[in-house]
Amino acid sequence: MSKIPQIKEYEGLPVVTAEKMKYLDKKASMEYGLPSLQLMENAGKAIAEETLHIAKEELGKDPGALTAAICAGRGNNGGDGLVAARYLRAAGARAQVFILEPKDTGYGELVVLNIQKAKDAGVKVTLVTREGLEGLAAEFENADILLDALLGISSVGKPTGPVRRVIQLMNKSARLIIAVDIPSGLSPDTGHHSGVFAIAKHTLTLGFAKTGLMAPHAQPNTGKIKVLDIGYPKELVEEAKK
Repeated sequence: MSKIPQIKEYEGLPVVTAEKMKYLDKKASMEYGLPSLQLMENAGKAIAEETLHIAKEELGKDPGALTAAICAGRGNNGGDGLVAARYLRAAGARAQVFILEPKDTGYGELVVLNIQKAKDAGVKVTLVTREGLEGLAAEFENADILLDALLGISSVGKPTGPVRRVIQLMNKSARLIIAVDIPSGLSPDTGHHSGVFAIAKHTLTLGFAKTGLMAPHAQPNTGKIKVLDIGYPKELVEEAKK
């Protein structure tokens, strides 16, 4: 079994496992009155703001000249991407979401809500089907930045099916990839992968850095790591250190 890196702190904040992150998220909602919808909103806004900063610093592009393709998964990581797309659009960027088609059970409530919010804000949301996968190559080449919001900390095992192909096409595009929370395909706990993973130039990890991002072998795939503040109260931050 791969070992979990024992780095305890990054950017002055605790480093957590996926299990602890889920616990802290639940505690934020249950004990501190921060509903999951608000955390997702905070995360998406912070992602958009940092994406605009990266675009200016590294590509020399203001929002009005920026084209961003947001690759969204079916879960909450995809929900974060949908919110980010809305804020990018509000800033003047051209933001389009490519979201994996749902499983038989459909999308979760937060994803459904944010798909509608994105559409209401004028964001084009395109359903990624098996038949339309290869058409993504041209879409990615027309973008300046790709946001990887496919797989979050709840994902386990090797990416398969359409998500696997989307990751491959993202990497092949040679565009600047920004990962939301963790690069898709990397283990949030160990930083190892099973052969298919996004190669990000930046990873915008939410709330706290994840242990897998700290692994030396993960660094070539995470790029520069930045922890984004998504509104956790200081009491919860202190508890995360224990």
